[in-house]
Order: sequence, then structure tokens, then C-alpha cells
Amino acid sequence: MKKGLIHIYTGDGKGKTTSAVGLAIRAKSRGLRVLFAQFMKQNTGGETKLLEQLSIKVLHFENVLSPLFHPNIDKNLLQEQARNALQSIKSMLNQFDLAVLDEFNCLLPEELITEEEAVTFLKEKPEEVELILTGRGATERLKQLADYVTEMKTVKHPFQKGIKARKGIEY
Repeated sequence: MKKGLIHIYTGDGKGKTTSAVGLAIRAKSRGLRVLFAQFMKQNTGGETKLLEQLSIKVLHFENVLSPLFHPNIDKNLLQEQARNALQSIKSMLNQFDLAVLDEFNCLLPEELITEEEAVTFLKEKPEEVELILTGRGATERLKQLADYVTEMKTVKHPFQKGIKARKGIEY
């Protein structure tokens, strides 16, 4: 690819990470070099194990947690860890054709990075790298910078009937 584009998968509906995983697998099946980086998730998802088996580079930034779910964690420390994670990703982006940053969009409303930091990250990505950003809360400015924006919207979900999340489907 001569010019990598920016994709955003956002919204309150299910399927953002699932779509990104599918695209990562598609890219790998076509011989592209793929990076899959995750924020705010524990290393328990089976999809990342499968991605590793497919020789997709997986990075887990488990220390970049949501202050909403971890209110006792020092927010300054989380901000520093988020910035360090992005710097780490930035330093290796040129080794990949496609990079997924799972839950990247959430870093902004959680105030772990500023919108300006996110915009700078996007503008400074290597030109040939395709970049996929997932997570709720993508700002209008990020959406304007993106080439693809997909808004996942919940219309109906089994949780509304009291059905709990199921292994292999929701996680």
C-alpha cells in the first residue's frame, strides 16, 4: 500500500474489536505485516492468542486501565503509562503495514491522553501504515481525520433480556 488510511470503529454497539480482529486476519492472509495493540483489557481474550498463532504481533498494555472501573488507581500514573504505550507503538509502526489500536478511542474520554496527543499520533503515523482505532468515544476531530468511520449502534442486545455475556461470543 502506498498510502495507509485511518479507520475508526466506535459507538455503543457490539462488534468494534471483532471487526478489527477480522480485518487483521484478512490483512495477514494477504501477506501484510500486522500489529494488534490492546489497551484497557486483560490478556484473557482468545482472539489475541489466535492472532499470535497467526504470527500477528500482539501487544497488551494491561497497565493502561480505565479509571472508571479502577477508581483507586493514580490517574497521573495511568496517563504516563498511556503515553509510554503510544510512544512504544509509534517507535515500531514503520515495521507494519496495518496496525490495530484496540480501545484507543477510549483513551480520550477517560482523559488518559489529550485529543491533541491523539491527533498528533495520527498525523505522524508513517504514510504507508493502515491504522485501525477501536473503542467508544471517538471525538469529532478524530472522525474528521479518519478515512473510514463506522459507528456501531445497539438496536437490540441479549443483555437487555438479562442474558449475560457468553464466552466466545461477547468475549
